[in-house]
Amino acid sequence: MKELGALIGKEIRLELKQRYVINGILLYLLSTIFVTYLAFEDTITPETWNSLFWIILLFVAVNGISKSFVQESPARHLYYYTITSPQKIVMSKIIYNLILMFILSTLSFGFFVLLMGNLVVNIALFLVTLVLGSLGLASVLTMVAAIASRAGHNFSLMAILSFPIVLPLLITLMKSSGSAMTSFDWSGSGGLLIVLLTINLAVITLAYILFPYLWRD
Repeated sequence: MKELGALIGKEIRLELKQRYVINGILLYLLSTIFVTYLAFEDTITPETWNSLFWIILLFVAVNGISKSFVQESPARHLYYYTITSPQKIVMSKIIYNLILMFILSTLSFGFFVLLMGNLVVNIALFLVTLVLGSLGLASVLTMVAAIASRAGHNFSLMAILSFPIVLPLLITLMKSSGSAMTSFDWSGSGGLLIVLLTINLAVITLAYILFPYLWRD
C-alpha cells in the first residue's frame, strides 16, 4: 500500500506540473456544456439532458485519460520496471484516473444543473451511477491507453479500441441515470447497478492480470 500511495502521489504531482492539460480539459468541458445550453435553452427534455450529459462526459474522459501513459518517457517506464511491479503501476493509474473522473463528472453535473436546470428526480441514484460510471470509464480507458501507448501513442487507436468496450457501459449508465430522472424508485435500477459493478470489477481484474504481459513488451 505504501508503494501504491507513492505512485498515486507521483501521478498527482506530475499533473500539477502540467496544469495546462487539466485547464484545457476543464475549458473543453465548460465550453461544450455552454454551447449545449445555447443550442437548447429552455427546450431540453430529461431524456436529452441525460444523453448529452454522458456523451459530453465520455469525450472529456477520453481526452483526460488518453495521456495516462503518454506523458512519461520510455526511460521512465524502464525505471519503474526496476523498482515496482506492473500491477501497482496499473492500479495507481486507475485510482488516479478514478479521482480525476469523479472530479470532472461532479463538475459536469454542477455545470449542467447551473445552466440547464436540475432535471434529476432521484439524486442519490444518479450520484451512485455517477461514481460507478467514473470507475468504469477510468478503468476501461486506462487499459486502452496502455495498449495504445505500446503502438506509438496512437490516439486514433485508443478511440477505436475503446468504442466497443465503452458502448455497453455507456448504454447501461444512461439507462440507470434515466431511471433517476423519472422516479424515486430504486427497484428498477438495482439490476443495472449490479451490471455496472460487475463490468467494473471484470475490467479491473483483467487489467491486473493482463497488464504485466503488456508491460514486459
